Amino acid sequence: MNWISLTTAEQLEEIKEKSKSTPQLIFKHSIRCGTSAMVKNRLDTGTAPSTIDFYYLDLINYRAISNQVADEFMVSHESPQILLISNGECVYDESHIGIKMRDIEQKASELIRQ
Repeated sequence: MNWISLTTAEQLEEIKEKSKSTPQLIFKHSIRCGTSAMVKNRLDTGTAPSTIDFYYLDLINYRAISNQVADEFMVSHESPQILLISNGECVYDESHIGIKMRDIEQKASELIRQ
């Protein structure tokens, strides 16, 4: 997996802008949570679609950014959590053991076909 670290509020604007041409995914990860570690491992060992940029947010060390993500994209805070961003909006989110690479691939394929 080729993670892009999400560490600044400015990156959220970049993510929204980039999402106009390429789906963007934010993975909110708690470094203190076993479920989050399991999900991250599942994502790391899966085959990531080349059509998506994957952002990694360590929500323990960047709590303010995590809160801003929830506010900006109007989703309830969860951990672990993924948000798929397209055209500046969250079009899909999932949390905990519901996070699966095949679902991410399917949602991304749907976006590309539109």
